[in-house]
Amino acid sequence: MTERAEDIGFIGLGVMGQPMALNLAKAGTRLVVWNRSPQACEPLREAGARVAADADEVFARARVVICMLVNEAALDAVLRRGTPHFADLVKGHVVVSMGSNPPDYSRKLAREIEATGGHYVEAPVSGSRKPAETGQLVVLLGGKPETVAEIRPLLSPVCRESVLCGPVGDALLMKLAVNHYLNTMLAGMAEAIHFADRLGLDLDTFKAAIDSGPMSCDFTRMKLPKFIARDFSVQAATEDALNSTRLIADAARAFGIATPLLDLASALYGESVALGNGREDMISAVKAIEARTEALGAAGGSPQSAG
Repeated sequence: MTERAEDIGFIGLGVMGQPMALNLAKAGTRLVVWNRSPQACEPLREAGARVAADADEVFARARVVICMLVNEAALDAVLRRGTPHFADLVKGHVVVSMGSNPPDYSRKLAREIEATGGHYVEAPVSGSRKPAETGQLVVLLGGKPETVAEIRPLLSPVCRESVLCGPVGDALLMKLAVNHYLNTMLAGMAEAIHFADRLGLDLDTFKAAIDSGPMSCDFTRMKLPKFIARDFSVQAATEDALNSTRLIADAARAFGIATPLLDLASALYGESVALGNGREDMISAVKAIEARTEALGAAGGSPQSAG
């Protein structure tokens, strides 16, 4: 008799989690899913996934449980961490955390899960909603080699590349390093397009110049059209970008590392969040720069027109 495929659990169907889970379901993965907001489960139900009544049912049905949750507090709540139920829930399971959490938190969680007889893999992803929808994410893997080897092929429908980073903690540190570049790059892009716009340059021509030169990459090709169209629909939220910069800064300070560009980018994301743009795409950093320009003009510092 043919062995029945094992159910895989997926908890957290937000901006990133829903398209990732859909790609798994479309690839034929037997999924059992749960999300705090039930309406997010409906596309998965339509794709053939079983929708669980709660997170406990996911663990009851699946040995491997993938969690794509917004932060460590949400993950702790799902795992019942700090309660007697935690050990019963995770024992014998492989918990795969794909969120961006502090490395020290991840290491401690791994030790606690392993103490119950369970296993843990951290698998943060690099990319935003559009790459998540097309299965073009990059997943960074950290954990014990034998557990990572089991999980790596399972995640292939959601990513175009998986990178082995070493033990638990190192994949999240690698994610912070990647996000350091991404967050400062986006802030620089926002300032450059604001500069071009205020000089009266044609923004489509500006895009053509970028696309034709050495700065062109998937990221610029994805974000520049959003800047030009002032399309702030979320791919990666400004609030999440701000939280990312703070995680990076915390890690840097712990090791005595200076982050001058990151600190400037973080200030812009923070100013945009304060303007009410937290759940808009991170390109809303341009709104913070525009506000600074307006303040400069109000103070009498506005330059003469370039025309």
